[in-house]
Amino acid sequence: MAEQATEESLPTNDIVSALVANHREFLAFVQKRVGNAALAEEIVQDAFVRSIDKLDSVRDTAVGWFYRVLRNAIIDHYRRTGAAERRHEAYAKEEQATAYEDEELHRIVCKCVGQLADTLKPEYATALRRVEVDGISVKDYADEAGISSNNAGVRVFRAREALRKQVARACGTCATHGCLDCTCGQPKV
Repeated sequence: MAEQATEESLPTNDIVSALVANHREFLAFVQKRVGNAALAEEIVQDAFVRSIDKLDSVRDTAVGWFYRVLRNAIIDHYRRTGAAERRHEAYAKEEQATAYEDEELHRIVCKCVGQLADTLKPEYATALRRVEVDGISVKDYADEAGISSNNAGVRVFRAREALRKQVARACGTCATHGCLDCTCGQPKV
């Protein structure tokens, strides 16, 4: 019985030896079609790994059979690459559309919030405009306003709280849900 197992594994060993002996030719074959040595090596190695379990089904020459395996692996690679590129293109288009929507939403919300900020104490409105809209640091705002950094921080905090209350008062429940459909200041139909 041990002899029978050795005899059955002998053809498989011959096939493996033939495939290993032709590794460079396989690699050149794939590289010519994909244009990248590292990618070609990856495809050949992946094809070797996938083919190990199927060696007993080889009916033709092992080398010819493996070239067919490599052709299929190359086709699969291009299919996966094409699908990935299509997904990336779709994502990029979606991001462009979202960016436009975000800009529009930002413009509407900022206009609404900006109008409400004008109803705050002048020093609060100025603090919010300089720090939140203009993007300067609290320290720079403090220097500009002639107050300490701690005082400026407290002023910005209180201004945010006052604005939050104004938004809640003016916009009602839409303020707690994000003002995504801001209709503040628009006549009710």
